[in-house]
Amino acid sequence: MKPDIHPDYHDITIVMTDGTTYTTRSCYGKEGDTIRLDIDPKSHPAWTGVQRVMDTGGQVAKFNKKFAGIGARKK
Repeated sequence: MKPDIHPDYHDITIVMTDGTTYTTRSCYGKEGDTIRLDIDPKSHPAWTGVQRVMDTGGQVAKFNKKFAGIGARKK
């Protein structure tokens, strides 16, 4: 391998959404930096199985109104 082309690989601290922490090695930041996660496997719906629909600005209602007649049979 070529010398001096790889980033510095050092220890950092990860803080999960529930406050638990662990140390890992990364190229992120500097030695001893901390990353605070907004979403992690303990809180994300993909891992927890809990889904919720967030209707931002009425987008779900707008979709339902626009496509309400699709699939309905007319006599």
